[in-house]
Amino acid sequence: MRWLFRIVFIIVAVLGLVIGTLLLLPGEKLAQIAADQIRAETGREVTFDGKVKVSFWPVLGLETGPFTVANAPWAKSGPMLSAERLSVGVSAPDLLTGAIRIKKLLADRPTLRLDVQGDKANWDLSKPQVATADASTSSAGSSTEGDATATEFTLEQLILTDAQLIYTRDGKVELQQAGVDLTASWPKADGPLDLKAKLSLGGDPLAITAELANPQVLNDGRASPVTLDISSAAGTVGFDGRFSREGDAAGQVTLDSSDTARLLAAFGQRGVDIPQGLGRSARVTGKVTYTHDGRLSLRKMALKLDGNQLNGGADVTLAGKPNVKVNLRAKTLDFSKMTPTGTKSSGGGGGGAAGSDQATGWSTSPIDASSLGLVDGTINLTAQAVKLPEFDLGKTRMTLKIERARAVLRLKEVSVFSGLLSGRLVANNRNGLSVGGNLSAKDIDLGQALTAIADVTRFSGQASGTLKFLGVGQTENQIMHSLSGSGSASMGRGVISGFDLHRLMDGHTRTGGTTVFNSLTASFSMENGNLDNQDLLLTLDNYRADGKGRVGIGARDIDYLFTPVLLRANSGKGREVPIRIVGPWADPSIRPDLKKVIEAAAEAELDKIGDTAKKALHGKLSEELDAPIESTEDAEDALKNKLEDEAKKGLLKLFGGD
Repeated sequence: MRWLFRIVFIIVAVLGLVIGTLLLLPGEKLAQIAADQIRAETGREVTFDGKVKVSFWPVLGLETGPFTVANAPWAKSGPMLSAERLSVGVSAPDLLTGAIRIKKLLADRPTLRLDVQGDKANWDLSKPQVATADASTSSAGSSTEGDATATEFTLEQLILTDAQLIYTRDGKVELQQAGVDLTASWPKADGPLDLKAKLSLGGDPLAITAELANPQVLNDGRASPVTLDISSAAGTVGFDGRFSREGDAAGQVTLDSSDTARLLAAFGQRGVDIPQGLGRSARVTGKVTYTHDGRLSLRKMALKLDGNQLNGGADVTLAGKPNVKVNLRAKTLDFSKMTPTGTKSSGGGGGGAAGSDQATGWSTSPIDASSLGLVDGTINLTAQAVKLPEFDLGKTRMTLKIERARAVLRLKEVSVFSGLLSGRLVANNRNGLSVGGNLSAKDIDLGQALTAIADVTRFSGQASGTLKFLGVGQTENQIMHSLSGSGSASMGRGVISGFDLHRLMDGHTRTGGTTVFNSLTASFSMENGNLDNQDLLLTLDNYRADGKGRVGIGARDIDYLFTPVLLRANSGKGREVPIRIVGPWADPSIRPDLKKVIEAAAEAELDKIGDTAKKALHGKLSEELDAPIESTEDAEDALKNKLEDEAKKGLLKLFGGD
């Protein structure tokens, strides 16, 4: 057995010599040996600068100054990993078996580049293939087969402090973010990779957690299950599905935010002002599919934007300028708390047809329409009801199409003011802001419409009509003062409150201070914010009324001449009493032509006196002529008969008769 003890002694002596030799070697030399081993196993060059500290067992550890790990040979973007300081520990027993088990990897101010080109990724650290002349005919037991086996790679702890992450695809940078703190763990080669990161894009810090169920399958071109959660002080974004190395993903997405503007700021989109009803707080869920060429689809989408519930789907192309196609359905949408149009002006404002803007004039606040240029696409919306700041809509079907900063809203069916509205509205911000439209209205409740839009309460009835208009300007006030276009209107039976046309014309009160008319028709043109009408026709029982004048849409005033005619007066020629309506919409002055009114009243009184005198004369004639007299014709006939009788009596006396 002596030979056995000698063998053991020789082995121990050799190990002692090897360990002693290693201990005597400087750290830089050992680091170079480690770098050579890594290069042999992964094909990547590793460089260390500065003083190197080394540990041996059971963890082969290095602490260095600046260092780099080379990128894949096909990548052109610089080192895959570089840092100002590195601390790394590799399991020595596993390294002896050919496996790389990193126990820890800590880096200060590192730059990590993740590159993808076609089906290749630079984080694929498989051992390079060894080409041999007889590879195709090598036996099953050849060493070539072993050389071609991928090195097992695991990572127990990765810590990057103040890191910069760069992600490129086919040479194009798709993500670049500095100031990232990141930790990762991949303890089993066929197990999950856990990742945590913190970063700031200018708003609240974002905390990211992710789990990639099996990173190894990514190298085989397959997708791995993945969960992702991004949270900030204002909300969270989550994803649960599958992800491929190429960047394709599919799964369930959720967004839950108590302050959407603040959450968008955390993602770098600062200054977004979201109106109430469009998602100041939001919850979104749906099935999402994303492809690496920038196509995103959402199905079974459910949105809760403040109190509004919508369902539908969307297709989005993100490559270049975003393009969206969205279909949404809702029961009742409440936008009543959004800032209403026609906000009161804060100051005197500029002049117009009627001088400076009134206190109740159009808003002079600048309109920011830049959002029209952010995206192209089509949005279809169907709702049972829509509540707006100044009025409500019933059943609504509309389509919004945006193309090159020009939005066209097509109103397919809109129930409003108890009637129907159809046509289109246009907002164009290609060369300054302009708005226009071509609308048709049917059976609109005029009282509701004028009260809501212009604060005019004197008219009621159902109206139909058409409207074409165009306005230009950067404020509501400028647009209203620039309006041009044309239109027409017609009404059936309606009411004008505030004055009694019957009393005005004949002195009798019949309708309690209102005028009830049978029909109304008119056409008009618009220029520089002024509406001009010359052919208004209003018909009533025994009356008609003509109208012409100006309605100042920009100045919110009116100067209009309204001329009613009593058709059965003045021997059938009619009696006219012109009425001028002048002043602001909210409180116009209605001034009749007093001279005409007095003349009309006097003529009516003279007619009454004439009638009384005729009745008295007819009574007297009845007594004198001894015959019933009820009209001038009766008087003429009775008088003729009387004269004939008197003549007969005279002749008989003349001839001596009785």
